[in-house]
Amino acid sequence: MKYITRTIWILSLVSLFTDAASEMLYPILPVYLKSIGFSVVLIGILEGLAEATAGLSKGYFGKLSDNSRKRAPFVQIGYALSSISKPMMAIFVYPLWIFFARAIDRLGKGIRTGARDAILSDEATPDTKGKVFGFHRSMDTVGAIIGPVFALLYLFFYPEDYKTLFLIAFIPGLASVFISFFLKDKKQPLPAKKNSTSFFSFLHYWKTSPAIYRKVVIGLLVFTLFNSSDVFLLLKAKQKQL
Repeated sequence: MKYITRTIWILSLVSLFTDAASEMLYPILPVYLKSIGFSVVLIGILEGLAEATAGLSKGYFGKLSDNSRKRAPFVQIGYALSSISKPMMAIFVYPLWIFFARAIDRLGKGIRTGARDAILSDEATPDTKGKVFGFHRSMDTVGAIIGPVFALLYLFFYPEDYKTLFLIAFIPGLASVFISFFLKDKKQPLPAKKNSTSFFSFLHYWKTSPAIYRKVVIGLLVFTLFNSSDVFLLLKAKQKQL
């Protein structure tokens, strides 16, 4: 385990706590939204806009992170935004505020993802990249298990107390933000020429990307277009009392 550096441990723990908070809420989110008056159509629009926010912002902030030669601030801000959004979902029940809170959560994911993966890649050697990313994802999965199990136990004893669960989820979220501030950027020389970063500048990579990369992206695009959001499955499961 010598290949697991201090930085990798920090990022892995941050992901564990963040996923525990997020996955604690994800299974109950559509049910909670339905309980406060959201229609199925409105829930679908909310999820679509949220994922669009995450997808577009990943490209932009990943490129911005490259151009600025900084990683840690993007990781810290991204996790902070996602953590703040958790209690907002419980405090504000009007549709516009719910949309705002969900967008903040996904924006946080978009801001941090590229920078975080770049740090992991920098910390690994060609021989350990698979191990490093595998370790990080396994810690992420541990958090994804802890969150729903806790939510299930809590709702068993306190049925339909969704708002309190949103507030509880803020605790592991706050822990992830605290741990993220132990990250330090490696000193890198500033670029001789300052590159501008327009919102869609990350799409320029498409022109020079390998053919295999384009095939994978097109395949993922087609799959995503025809893949229904899990929120509808969760709503159906609730309707069938599963």
